[in-house]
Amino acid sequence: MLALFGTDGVRGLANDELTPELALAVAAAAARVLVAHDASHRPLAVVGRDPRASGEMLEAAVIAGLTSAGADVLTVGVLPTPAVAFLTADYGADVGVVLSASHNPMPDIGVKLFARGVHMLPDYIVSDIEAEVEQGAETRPIGAAVGRLRTAVDAGARYLDHLAAAVPTRLDGLHVVVDCAHGAASAVAPALYERQGARVTAIAAAPDGLNINDGVGSTHLEGLIEAVRASGADLGIAHDGDADRCLAVDASGTVVDGDQLLAICAVALREQGRLHDDTVVATVMSNLGFHHAMRDAGIQVLTTAVGDRYVLETLRERNLNLGGEQSGHIVFTDAATTGDGLLTALHVMARMVTTGRPLADLAAIVHRLPQTLVNVRVSDKSAVAASSSVTSAVAAAEAELGDSGRVLLRPSGTEPLVRVMVEAGTQAQADAVAGRVAEAVRAV
Repeated sequence: MLALFGTDGVRGLANDELTPELALAVAAAAARVLVAHDASHRPLAVVGRDPRASGEMLEAAVIAGLTSAGADVLTVGVLPTPAVAFLTADYGADVGVVLSASHNPMPDIGVKLFARGVHMLPDYIVSDIEAEVEQGAETRPIGAAVGRLRTAVDAGARYLDHLAAAVPTRLDGLHVVVDCAHGAASAVAPALYERQGARVTAIAAAPDGLNINDGVGSTHLEGLIEAVRASGADLGIAHDGDADRCLAVDASGTVVDGDQLLAICAVALREQGRLHDDTVVATVMSNLGFHHAMRDAGIQVLTTAVGDRYVLETLRERNLNLGGEQSGHIVFTDAATTGDGLLTALHVMARMVTTGRPLADLAAIVHRLPQTLVNVRVSDKSAVAASSSVTSAVAAAEAELGDSGRVLLRPSGTEPLVRVMVEAGTQAQADAVAGRVAEAVRAV
């Protein structure tokens, strides 16, 4: 069986690993599979992209693939990934397609698909699409059965109306610097924050197709820190290329990470009586300081494997409404079914306004423990997992750290590596414990 899909769609180097021919084949296969699973109506697809140059080429291929298989297409242009997710539901479409590589550099690109209901495609649909790509179409629609193309001229306005309704708190009096990563949020993020009353200074908001994520955005915070300090702003918000996440910077230029943003939002929702089951979902990479903060606030934490897919699955299974990752990818299921950096930023700024407290004060709820990460190259990851000596080394480390630290071993999903992560009360202790555990892993 052909395996195309990773955890976040089909990704690769544009026009090399991910060619127009492959994009067309995946899109056509997706449309055929949708028809096979529900032949009651003609399928409708929403297609959007981030501004990287390769997206123009691959958007044309995706549209050709969808329409050649009999699906009608609504194009929404350059918009954040969460906007396409929202619009897929709002327009009553069967599938949403985003051309983006998130925070990756410009040469990369991806084709991400949303199912009806705006969730990630279920595994059985993914398998059917991969089988269809491998087999190809036996027949194709002709005449009036060929799909039609329309432009959704109100797409951006619909998305901004949705966000403003989800977090209606006015932001008057706040000065925010927003780093748009020369990406999909370059137009809509400044417009949204200004609409809500904030004074906005936008940086990295001039995409030219080549400069997305180029030394800017949530993976390169230096420019945002400098701009916040220079302008005397109350905070800075950094989006990535497709704006499904955000990180923040307080007025002094100190970084506020996803754990802290998630904690701020969790406490706010709990105080409002809106946090389902007083529970939040996080991944194993969330700092132990986050867990301590939530425990002290009376909030339970459910922990998943790394990846927004697992956060979303747990949120749905447990009927919860808030979860996220240290990277700033946070999901509010009351208003979205995927991470939305603009929605996260609105929630955080609303909390600042309603409490009258600066971001640094709100973020201080999480005391981040020093962390050390060691990547150990191994010949057999399964042997490491089964090793009694590694188990003993981890047990000894956990006994030494007690409740003031933790040890996490994670095999890489793509490389012959085992990642050893240790958090402790001091950096020196984290380094020492990580070194001992890493040595035990190397010895296997």
